[in-house]
Amino acid sequence: MSQKQRIDQQPAFVLHTHAWRETSLIVETFSRDHGRVAMVAKGARRPLSALRGVIMAFQPLLIDWSGGGEVKTLVRAEWRGGQPLLTGRALMCGYYLNELLVRLTAREDAHPALFEAYADAIATLGRNAVPEPVLRRFELALLRELGYGIGLDSESDSGDPVDPGMDYVYIIERGPVRLMGEAADLPAVSGRTLLDMAQDDFSRAETLAQSKTLLRMLINHYLGGQMLQSRRVLKELLEL
Repeated sequence: MSQKQRIDQQPAFVLHTHAWRETSLIVETFSRDHGRVAMVAKGARRPLSALRGVIMAFQPLLIDWSGGGEVKTLVRAEWRGGQPLLTGRALMCGYYLNELLVRLTAREDAHPALFEAYADAIATLGRNAVPEPVLRRFELALLRELGYGIGLDSESDSGDPVDPGMDYVYIIERGPVRLMGEAADLPAVSGRTLLDMAQDDFSRAETLAQSKTLLRMLINHYLGGQMLQSRRVLKELLEL
């Protein structure tokens, strides 16, 4: 979008900020109707700025911006309320979700359904829910919304329904293939797990474990070898 524009009262979350010049911030936001948008928050680091204390990650905002270049100008930000602050492990999981959005989504590419999935994930983490099912649901929603065609309930070769009693390997850009003997470098996953994932059911321990391995393989592939800093930090904290 190169033409000058003014957007008002847009639901959004802050994904990342960094200092710019002496008193301002560059803010990476994820908005409902415009996707990921970068903007400068002029004077936001000044003690009396109306933006100071509002530009916070994991908090639902309504924001106004203007401009036609790659980096817009943040005009106003209003806290919508209702979201507890994330702490501890939930906070690290939130950083992981934000990093996925920054690394895998394109600027100004709208994904309203993905925005709702993110908002739901952050709200659930804020209620101190067990984080693993929250992460798996969001990872799956992310891959689907970005058009990677994550098919789970049909065998890729025959188109037949996945058999819950069989084991499979998941071949990227093809889908589930029945496991015949050893499959080098590909994790095995049960048909039951694939069907559970397709139905958004992560209540079984096996489904939770196998879906983590499968989704990590897929995300690593689409990241193209980029290392996620949030994943590394969370691993180190858990080891401590």
